[in-house]
Amino acid sequence: MIFFLILMVLVFVAQIVEFFIPPLDWMYNAHIYITPMLVFYGAMALPFPLMLVLAFWAGFLLDTFNTQVVGTHVEISLGSSILLYAVLAGIMHGLRPLFARGRWEVHCIMSGLCTSAILLGQYLMLSFRRGSLFFSREVWWQIGGPGLLAMLMAPLVFWILHWLARATAYPYMPRRELRI
Repeated sequence: MIFFLILMVLVFVAQIVEFFIPPLDWMYNAHIYITPMLVFYGAMALPFPLMLVLAFWAGFLLDTFNTQVVGTHVEISLGSSILLYAVLAGIMHGLRPLFARGRWEVHCIMSGLCTSAILLGQYLMLSFRRGSLFFSREVWWQIGGPGLLAMLMAPLVFWILHWLARATAYPYMPRRELRI
């Protein structure tokens, strides 16, 4: 339970820190997103009910911190990011048996793909709300760039979180393969 609470605090802190990380000029101003990697690690390591609470928390924070009101219209309605996080974390949770065997490769790749899926979902919601759907090279870099960065950063973030889980004596650890 301590590890779950630490993940909740880390998601809150990461959501705030993401505002202060400048966009990367060499990637068409793509941003670095840490929160999805924390949630997706939680999806692998936590039981299903706690994973849903973590996804709800991350989606709620994303919606409340990024709510934009234009005139009398809300750009992204509260709850849309919660749904995105819950669905994508549920997919990652379905791959939990691989994590139990110590196989993280698929989760690192999926972490990047799911990060891009969150951004694509938000872009589509904004586009449909505004009534215009436009894809350019910059838009694709804004969506795909953070996913690529998440794929590259995921092994280090997952290793740190795994170490933190061991330090808090979290009972769910990947089991070692038996060699007979």
